[in-house]
Amino acid sequence: MISPTIRFCLENKLVVALALAFFAGWGVLVAPFAWDLPGVERDPVPVDAIPDIGENQQIVFTEWMGRSPQDVEDQISYPLTVALLGTPGVETVRSYSYFGFSSIYVIFKEEVDFYWSRSRVLEKLASLPAGTLPQGVRPTLGPDATALGQVFWYTLEGRDRRWEPTGGWDLDELRSVQDWQVRYALLGAKGISEVASVGGFVREYQVDVDPEAMRAHGVSLTQIVDAVRGSNLDVGARTIEINAVEYVVRGLGFVKTIADLEKVVIQARDNVPLRVQDVARVKLGPALRRGALDKAGAPAVGGVAVVRYGDNPLAALEHLKAKLSELSPSLPKKVIVDWARVTPPEVEAFAAEQGFPAFAGGVLAQEPWVAWASAHLSEHPAWLTLSQVRVVPFYDRTGLIQETLGTLNTALSQEILISIIVVIALVLHLRSSLLISGLLPLAVLLCFVAMKLSGVDANVVALSGIAIAIGTMVDMGIILCENILRHLDETDPEADRLEVIHRAAVEVGGAVLTAVATTIVSFLPVFAMEAAEGKLFRPLAFTKTFALLGSIVVALTVIPPAAHLLFGGRGRGGRAWHRYVWPSALLALGVAACWLSAAAGVALLALAALGLATPSLEARSARAADYASWASNALAVLLVVWLLNERWLPLGPAAGLGKNLLFTGGLIGGVLLAFLLFLRAYPTLLRWCLDHKKLFLLLPAALLLFGLCVWLGAASVFPWAPLGTLGAFLALATYQATRALLRERLPAALGRLAAGSAGVAALAGLVTLGGLAYQSEAAGPLRAGLEGALPGLGEEFMPPLDEGSYLYMPTTMPHASIGEAQDVLEKLDLALASVPEVEQVVGKLGRAETPLDPAPISMI
Repeated sequence: MISPTIRFCLENKLVVALALAFFAGWGVLVAPFAWDLPGVERDPVPVDAIPDIGENQQIVFTEWMGRSPQDVEDQISYPLTVALLGTPGVETVRSYSYFGFSSIYVIFKEEVDFYWSRSRVLEKLASLPAGTLPQGVRPTLGPDATALGQVFWYTLEGRDRRWEPTGGWDLDELRSVQDWQVRYALLGAKGISEVASVGGFVREYQVDVDPEAMRAHGVSLTQIVDAVRGSNLDVGARTIEINAVEYVVRGLGFVKTIADLEKVVIQARDNVPLRVQDVARVKLGPALRRGALDKAGAPAVGGVAVVRYGDNPLAALEHLKAKLSELSPSLPKKVIVDWARVTPPEVEAFAAEQGFPAFAGGVLAQEPWVAWASAHLSEHPAWLTLSQVRVVPFYDRTGLIQETLGTLNTALSQEILISIIVVIALVLHLRSSLLISGLLPLAVLLCFVAMKLSGVDANVVALSGIAIAIGTMVDMGIILCENILRHLDETDPEADRLEVIHRAAVEVGGAVLTAVATTIVSFLPVFAMEAAEGKLFRPLAFTKTFALLGSIVVALTVIPPAAHLLFGGRGRGGRAWHRYVWPSALLALGVAACWLSAAAGVALLALAALGLATPSLEARSARAADYASWASNALAVLLVVWLLNERWLPLGPAAGLGKNLLFTGGLIGGVLLAFLLFLRAYPTLLRWCLDHKKLFLLLPAALLLFGLCVWLGAASVFPWAPLGTLGAFLALATYQATRALLRERLPAALGRLAAGSAGVAALAGLVTLGGLAYQSEAAGPLRAGLEGALPGLGEEFMPPLDEGSYLYMPTTMPHASIGEAQDVLEKLDLALASVPEVEQVVGKLGRAETPLDPAPISMI
């Protein structure tokens, strides 16, 4: 199919151009980088910093407050685990029982759809037989997210209009704002699955009973509980009609104040009601908590936003921040008075001057104070501060994602620029060099399209596959263009250029396709990986395969018609205007580039001028045309080195542009010069290696031994090196004897085998002596030095990421109280915050209010 495909593309250049524009535009729209295209709505590939290698799991979370872990295990975790084992597609079920709650992880097979597994778990929970769980206990399904989806942690703090901390907010106030305002607003952001609260105190009504009063009045605790529970509800009756109007009969009973609970009737004797206030004291207090948050040694209130499974984390974070910007103006405000600088009478007099009361019920009347302070921001007295609750993030994965994308974006662009320099310098044909280099961005854009269609997310591992494939991708264009140029040079000038280019492309098209297919097939073991290894490495295999396929598609369908336009200026089938296509394109590109970079624009215009002058120079003198070609190549190399230097700045911005340019040019020129010298010396080196094969083979053998020592360590390799050497020589002697025997030269085979055996015996003696010498005490310093210098390479599953943050996770004794654990946490945060290089420290103990966080109190 290669020949008809190339011919179709050569004869239908407009179709190729339209298809190229379509796919290039599609690639720009789905590229994971933060490209801002005015007036265009992009739909980028989902992007995260690291791949999610977690298991395909669902979480069943059940609360049973106040019960011991053993009770939770016996009456909740065990029955639910047994019931969930029968769910279709389940691989295993793991359960954890803690004080007051149970967490069950239902692990499904990798091929099971995430949301299909959620529906199966919900069906199983809904069909539990009556009596399986204790009365009033209801298991719930965790959020449709994974622990890696926790991408945004924040605290709620009081800040003034200059964004300085103000204080003045109680932990229960901040927790109420988090639970009833911030949490619900952020849940409305697209792509956010859950927003969980952590830290602070949840307000609740608390009834403290008096045992002596209960005994005196003859009431039990159960009666008090039933009375309180039954009082906090509304009841509805039917309707009544009076004077042709219908009235709805209702009984209003929801508790709104402490006094409402105090007046609840427990029982009545002789028409005398016994109220809650007669046997108990009602107050507002904090609910039991199993987690706390601390910032730089001070208790804090915050939350965590979790991205929905399969969603785009970067896009979800952008939607979350848009919601935060909408929410911020409506968050509560409070006026804080510095009583060290003013007295209550002075405050009251100031409020009277402004026309509003200063106090209400013995405390500041916040409503009029906030209204006045918000309307007179520049007239605040020195002792008054207007504080507003603000959402202050302390972990935002946007920075890590942008740094990851920025690093890879820079790496890809620099690789492309360096490839252009190398191709121009080695091919010495400007038009074909830039044609080859143009293959790279087109293939990368096609790779982005394939990632979007196949559902491969962009992360540091997946995008690394594209970076690895750059070198192989440019080979396709080099092979194709070199063959086309060779055929054009060798053929009759009057021959049909289209046929020549078709013949040249077909000649190497099969070899190029075979080379790419070989590379793709070699990745089949990576595609077959499963579990965490597959999730980590399969994206790299996919993206490299997509990039290679994109490069072969561009090479076979775009390069031949483009070469016909650029190189087809003479001969039958070649028209004179073809020779001006390339200079005209450079002219338009140079005019456009002047808006971005004057130097780049001038260089492109100079290249266009040289290209327009080339036909007339060729007509005058071949030497002048060669000079013009050399000048074009040198100018193009200088232009690309200039662009590369602006992006790279290897010596840093402080060194200046000139020094960086000299370093960049010198480094690239030195490497290219070394390659050119190697090419000149290669025939001589090859002849010497062929004439001294045994001596030369010692070098790769030594390299092999050294590589093994670097990999496994000298202590592991050297004790086995003698056996390996002996085995190699024994195998060589056996091979020589077997070959002679198969050729029916029995005496020669026996002689060769005898000679080989004698050699192996002698070698065995030498190897044994060498091994004993290496293990002897005299060789102790040498052995210690080698083993110390070559300890072997370590192993790490995940690639290291320098995020700029440290996660420190100490633990206390398992039986430590939350008060003791919080005291430890505050001291740790203060100690860490005292380090000068540390910007901020936030500590969490226990769990946030989410099934994704089952941490006990002892975990910090």
